[in-house]
Amino acid sequence: MLRRPRSARTPMNAVEIEQAISDLALQPFDAAEFPFAFLAAFGNKDTTLRRLRAGNNNASDVPGGVLQRNNIHIAVCQPGSTGAGLHALRSSAATAKGKAKFILATDGQTLEAEDLDADETIACDYPDFPNHFGFFLPLAGISTIKEIKDNPIDVRATGRLNKLYVELLRENPDWATSERRGDMNHFMARLIFCYFAEDTDIFNGEALFTRTVEQMSDRDAGNTHQVLSEIFRAMNVKIADRAAANLPRWADVFPYVNGGLFSGSADVPRFTRMARTYLLHAGTLNWKQINPDIFGSMIQAVADEDERGELGMHYTSVPNILKVLNPLFLDDLRAQLEAAGDNKIKLLNLRKRMARIRVFDPACGSGNFLVIAYKQMRDIEAEINRRRGETHLRSEIPLTNFRGIELRDFPAEIARLALIIAEFQCDVLYRGQKDALAEFLPLSAENWIVCGNALRLDWLSVCPPTGTGVKVTADDLFETPLDQTEIDFENEGGETYICGNPPYLGSRDQQDEQKSDLQLLFDKRVQNWKSLDYVAGWFIKAADYTTKTQSTAAFVSTNSVCQGLQVPILWPEVFRLGCQIEFAHTSFRWANLASHNAGVTVAVVGFTARPRNPRRLFSVDYAGNTVERQCTHINAYLAAGESVIVDKASQPLSALSEMTFGNTPIDGGHLLFSRDERDALGLTSAQQLRFVRRILGSAEFIRGLQRYCLWIEDQHLSEALDIDAVARRVRDVRALRLNGGKTARDIAERSHQFQRTYVGRYSTIVVPRVSSESREYLPCGYEPAGTVVADAAFALYDAPLWNMALIASRLHLVWIATVCGKMKTDFRYSNTLGWNTFPVPLLTEQNKADLTHCAEDVLLAREAHFPATIADLYDPDTMPENLRQAHEHNDEVLERIYIGRRFKNDTERLEKLFDLYTKMVAKPGTAKRAKAVRAKKSVKRAAA
Repeated sequence: MLRRPRSARTPMNAVEIEQAISDLALQPFDAAEFPFAFLAAFGNKDTTLRRLRAGNNNASDVPGGVLQRNNIHIAVCQPGSTGAGLHALRSSAATAKGKAKFILATDGQTLEAEDLDADETIACDYPDFPNHFGFFLPLAGISTIKEIKDNPIDVRATGRLNKLYVELLRENPDWATSERRGDMNHFMARLIFCYFAEDTDIFNGEALFTRTVEQMSDRDAGNTHQVLSEIFRAMNVKIADRAAANLPRWADVFPYVNGGLFSGSADVPRFTRMARTYLLHAGTLNWKQINPDIFGSMIQAVADEDERGELGMHYTSVPNILKVLNPLFLDDLRAQLEAAGDNKIKLLNLRKRMARIRVFDPACGSGNFLVIAYKQMRDIEAEINRRRGETHLRSEIPLTNFRGIELRDFPAEIARLALIIAEFQCDVLYRGQKDALAEFLPLSAENWIVCGNALRLDWLSVCPPTGTGVKVTADDLFETPLDQTEIDFENEGGETYICGNPPYLGSRDQQDEQKSDLQLLFDKRVQNWKSLDYVAGWFIKAADYTTKTQSTAAFVSTNSVCQGLQVPILWPEVFRLGCQIEFAHTSFRWANLASHNAGVTVAVVGFTARPRNPRRLFSVDYAGNTVERQCTHINAYLAAGESVIVDKASQPLSALSEMTFGNTPIDGGHLLFSRDERDALGLTSAQQLRFVRRILGSAEFIRGLQRYCLWIEDQHLSEALDIDAVARRVRDVRALRLNGGKTARDIAERSHQFQRTYVGRYSTIVVPRVSSESREYLPCGYEPAGTVVADAAFALYDAPLWNMALIASRLHLVWIATVCGKMKTDFRYSNTLGWNTFPVPLLTEQNKADLTHCAEDVLLAREAHFPATIADLYDPDTMPENLRQAHEHNDEVLERIYIGRRFKNDTERLEKLFDLYTKMVAKPGTAKRAKAVRAKKSVKRAAA
C-alpha cells in the first residue's frame, strides 16, 4: 500500500473513485485539464493540484506531462501517438528521479498505462478506462485485489445501490428506524436477486426486471413502489395459483421464486425521481459477473451507517481467506484427489466424503469464508466428475452444509443470497447454463444462516453433532425467525470445519454487553479474563464444541491472543479441553481495501482435539514469501515446540544483570521540569550540578527530548531548601502526597525525593517500556553516571555492557514481541516477563568480550550521526548503513553462540528460545538458583 501525507489527498474509498473516473470519462476530453482532473478523481486536494498547475511541484520532462512525485507521470499526446507517449514516459529521467509508480499516456481516443512496480500494463479506448479503475487504486493508497482489478462490477454495483439506499432513506425516514430497518434491508436483498436473475436468464427475457420497472413506472416515480410491489408479489405466487392472484399481466411473467425471499409483506419504500434513476442505472450493469464473496462483503456496508463511509473497503482477498481454509481442510481434499488419480472408486469415495463435510463460520458477516469454501469444494468436485466422465452430474454438496452465525440481520441475509448466487454460478460453470437454470427455481426453503450472538447461542444446535440432526420444518428461507437454530441435517459420518474472522476488540474497546459475553464464558473457568480480546470468546466456544464433535477450528485473530499476558489466560483452558494447535500462520498483515488502513497484524490458528501430523507452521520471510515449517508440536506462542507457558520470574533465569523499573516520582509534576523551567529556578552552576539531573523515560530516550528533575541527596537537603524556588516545589510535593494514597503518604516526609531513588555509580543501560513495532531492533542505550531513569523505562545499573548487546539483538526483540505482547501496535517491554525469562546459553568470558565489542560498535555507529535521535536512527526506511551493519554483526556473533550459525528466520529463533526456556524451567529450583549479576555496591540509593 502506498503511504501518502494526509495533506496531499482526501481519503476516498474505491466506490467513490470508480464514480469519479466514470464521470471524468463521460466529459468532453480536455487535453490541458485531463491530468489534473484524473488526479482529482483519486482524492488529490485543490492545493496540491494548484501547485502542479503552477509548475512548482511538476518536474516532468515530457511535453504535455504532469509528474506527481512518488505517484504518477501523466502525458497528454497528439492524436495517434499514445504508444509513443507511454514509451517517452518510461524512458524519462524524471520518471525515475521522481520515483513514479505509474505512467499514463492518452490522446483522448486511447489510453495506455503501466504499473512500474508490478510490471503490468493496460491499453484501452479512452471511454473504457473506468473499467480499469482497480488498476489505478494504488494512486489513492489503496491496495488492489486481483478480482477487482480484473472486474469492476462489484464496486460499481455497490456504488449504485448505496446511492439508492441513501436516497430511499431520505425520502422514507420511517424505514430508517430500528423497527423498519429490517424491512429496508430485506427490500435491498430482493433488488439484488432481481438484478442478478435478469442478467443470468433466471428471468425470461432480456433485462426483464429493469425494463418492466422503466416501462410501467411513471417518470416522476409516483408509482414506482407499486410496480415493484406487484413484481415482488408475483414471485411469491406459485404458477398453479396465479389465476386467483389477480396479478397484472406485466407482473405475471416473473417466475415463482419461493425460498422466502419474496414472501411476507410486499411493501416497498416510496421513490423519488432520483431514486428511480439510481434503480434503473443499477440495472444497466452486467450482474452476471458479480463475484458473491466480494460483493457480499461490500454491500453489507450499505446498510450500516457507521461503515458506509468505508464503502467497499472491507473485502478480504481470496489468498488471505485461503490461509485459513487450505490447511484447515482444502489441502487434504486436494491431496486425496491427487492420490486418487483416475481410480473411479477412490474418486467416488472422495466425492461422498465431501458431500458430508460441514463448514461452519460462527462470525460469518456476509459469508466470505463460506462462499470461498463452497466454490473451492465445487472446483474439486467438478474435477472428480470430469475424471469419472460425469460432468453433467448434479452437485452432491448441499448449501445447508455451509452454516453461519451473524449478529446483524442484513449481512446474514446477504450471506444466504451470496451462497445462492455462488451455487448458481458454479452450476453454470461446471454443468452448463441449461442444467443450472432447470434446477435453480424455486429456491430452497431452508434457513442455514442464523442471526444471533454467537457467544450466546448453542453451536451444537446451529451445527449439530454428526448424525443427530433435528427435523424442523421451515416455511421459507428469509422469513423464518432469524433466531431459528435447529435445522434439518442428515450427515452421518461427516466432518465439521469451523472457520472465520471474528471481531477482535481489545479489552479496552469492549462495551458492557461484550464484557458480559466474555464473563459468561470465562468467569468460572479462568482468572483475569477481563484482559482478553473479544475474539477469545470464539476460541473457547470452538474448543468446547470440539469436545462433542469431530471438528477442527481455525480463526483469524489478533496476534495478541498468542502473545504476552493473554497466553496464560486463554490457552491453558483451551489445552485443558483436549485441543492442540494443528497449524498456524504467524503474524502477518490482514490487509483490506481501506486507503487509511494498511491492515491489522493478525495470526491464523487452527486447533482440534484430533490433530494430524506433522503440524504445519507458516511464516512470512524477509522477501514476503510464505514459508512452511513442519513440526511435531506448536505451542501457544505459535512456535515449534512442546506446550509451554512463560511465567513471570522475579529474577533472571540466565546469568544476566538485574533489570528494575525506573524511578517513580509521585510528585504531581513538581519535581520535574523542562529546560526553560530549570533555567527559571535561578540556580548557580554549582547548584544545578548538585540538585538537578537529566531524567529519561521512553519518550525522552527515543525522541531526544530534554527533561530534568530535582535530585536532592539527604545531606544536601538543608542547602536545597534555602533556595525559595526549590523549597516551594518540595512543599507542593508534600501537600500532594499527604492527600494521596497510602504509598504517597508513606513517603510524604521525604518529599524532596522520588519514591525510588536508584542511579548508577558508573553507567546505566536504559530500556524503554514501550516502543514502536516498526523498528527492527529494540531501542536501548548506555547512559553516563548520574542519569536518572524514570518509571516509563527500565534500567540496568552498572551492568556489564554485553547485556546491552543481548537487548539490542533480533533474538531479544522476537522474544519480547512474543512473550510480552504489545500495547496497541507497540512493543510492551516487561522485566519480569521478558528479560528475566530470556533464555541465554552459558556465556564464556570470550563470549562476553565479543558481545561487549558488538555493543561498543553499535554505540559508536550511533555517535557518528550525532545529534540524530534514536527515532531518527532506527527508522526502518532511513536507518544508517553503518548502524545496520553494527547490528547485523551483533546478531551474527550472538546467534553463533546459540547454534553456531545465523538463524534462518524468526520462526527458527523462537523455536530455539522456547527449547532453551523449557529446559531451563524444567531444572529443579532453576528460578531460585539462577544467579543475576548484581553490582550491589555500585547502585546507590539516597537515604530517606
